[in-house]
Amino acid sequence: SPPQRGLPVRRSMTTVETSFKDKPGVSNPDHGYKQPPELSLDPSAVPPSSQPQRQPRKSLEKEPPGSPITSLRSPAFGHIPMSPDRSHLSPQVPGYVSNRPELSPDMLEALRLHEQDGFTLAQLVAEQPGLTYDDFLMLPGHIYFAPADVSTNTRITRNIRLRAPFVSSPMDTVSESAVAISMALMGGIGIVHYNCSIEEQAQMVRSVKRFKNGFITNPMVMGTDAKVGDVVNIKQTRGFSGVPITDTGKIGGKLLGIVCTRDIDFVVDHELSVNDVMTKQLVVAREGCTLTEANELMKSSKVGKLPIVNGQGQLIALISRTDLLKHRDYPMSSVDKSSKQLLCGAAVGTRDSDRARVGALAAEHVDVIVIDSAQGDSTFQADMIRWIKANFPRVEVVGGNVVTSRQAAHLISAGCDGLRVGMGVGSICTTQEVMACGRPQAMSIFQVTRFARQFGIPCIADGGIRSPGHIVKALSLGASCVMMGSMLAGSHEAPGEWFYRDGQRMKKYRGMGSKEAMDKGSSTRYLMNAKETIRVEQGVSGAVVDKGSLHQFLPHLHMCLRQALQDVGMRSIHELHMAGMDGNLRLEKRTAAAQAEGRVHTVQHVQGSTYSR
Repeated sequence: SPPQRGLPVRRSMTTVETSFKDKPGVSNPDHGYKQPPELSLDPSAVPPSSQPQRQPRKSLEKEPPGSPITSLRSPAFGHIPMSPDRSHLSPQVPGYVSNRPELSPDMLEALRLHEQDGFTLAQLVAEQPGLTYDDFLMLPGHIYFAPADVSTNTRITRNIRLRAPFVSSPMDTVSESAVAISMALMGGIGIVHYNCSIEEQAQMVRSVKRFKNGFITNPMVMGTDAKVGDVVNIKQTRGFSGVPITDTGKIGGKLLGIVCTRDIDFVVDHELSVNDVMTKQLVVAREGCTLTEANELMKSSKVGKLPIVNGQGQLIALISRTDLLKHRDYPMSSVDKSSKQLLCGAAVGTRDSDRARVGALAAEHVDVIVIDSAQGDSTFQADMIRWIKANFPRVEVVGGNVVTSRQAAHLISAGCDGLRVGMGVGSICTTQEVMACGRPQAMSIFQVTRFARQFGIPCIADGGIRSPGHIVKALSLGASCVMMGSMLAGSHEAPGEWFYRDGQRMKKYRGMGSKEAMDKGSSTRYLMNAKETIRVEQGVSGAVVDKGSLHQFLPHLHMCLRQALQDVGMRSIHELHMAGMDGNLRLEKRTAAAQAEGRVHTVQHVQGSTYSR
């Protein structure tokens, strides 16, 4: 193929050394500090695996069109590691080289002389101070792939990847176990709120982790002294009845049998010993088998529970058929690589009493802890991050909320694995009005993500998401995920009771800074003592309409995201981020008239989608 002239040349990003410790006179536009705190954020000190890696651009002429390498390569961005394998999807369109149309030299020269459309991200921010989601649009790119080819893989922390960039907000009217389960099954992750007792929050996390398992290493086990009534009680309280029986009544004991629903369905005497009803002729798998091998054995033997035993016949794990069906029905599930359990996060505060909460959550194998604070740049939060990382290094920690690069620097220095960006922009938040403190959300995301990217720290855009378009805009500004509250409230899985108002079915939705939430205990989120008589409210209570089930709503959002990325010519979130940094993503400002023009207008009695409310 002839070489392509006039195409934008990709330049490597310059990483600026940031070390406030050695430069006491440095000034930061985000704050007026004259003496910044002691920080050492030299990017060279960050492990190589956590730094963004740029693939060297190779000559496209050496790769024949249609080859596997060419199909995963873009002349602007090089190799895209997070794009899916497209070999089984839509074929390359004939006549196209490296995903771009073939243009004549005259046309390329005309494009070079013509003024470029729109702005880069940096130019847009300079042109439009106080940028918000509604202030700009992305310009369309060239489409050479189908929506099914788009990869939405992303990161929420350094080491936790998701298949969809959706995170539920830790609010007591949004995120409990049912929402967390649905979010994980659909490729995202749920963050369980902490406006409850330690035991209640730990139980919610336990429900999520036990919903879907691979190898169940801590199953409910009984001994031969147990009664049928004990198995019935487990079925009623925990929802399952496949209980292994060992000689010790514990995991690690010699397997004697198993009691399932069919063994006790017609047993009237609940005082009967399980030894008289249990199934003793069992199909078992040996220690060392893979999950795939165990699943194939379960399919062929048609059993509901498959015990895993060692050479001495001792029970070491269990596999359930229901988990096999969940894996089939939800292929995008966010699961732990080793245990195959659903990923789950939980929120905590910054009080000393929250350290006991962290311990209880870690015992339930929570994957990520989100430190919940309206203003995250505090000594209390930095101390909490350091304590968690020292005592529970396996648990990932997300700090926040932050809106400036200096706030981000403090929490990155403390050791957080991710950042939560946003202050006062939620639909039920009044922080900006009451405290006169915060920042427009689009500007916050751009500034914080640009700084945090140097250290391999993903950022979550928290607040202000009112439509599917806002999701892709947040991602285009550099966010790795979006945290949603009002978008998920009112779903069938969200906590709360239904009520009717003006003919619409609704659920209550309140901010964690509202009077109702503070009365229940959320005042600690705002660094206030629970015994203080004067409380400053930073949120309101309201209601949202019925959005249906998240099992229909989240796939809708996911398809909206894929089609939006297709429209701007990006095959993955990773490619979108690279385009924003390299200037290949073009954007346009919107005046008030342009915003009105882009909405539904000049018609009456509009019948819109349920999911666009």
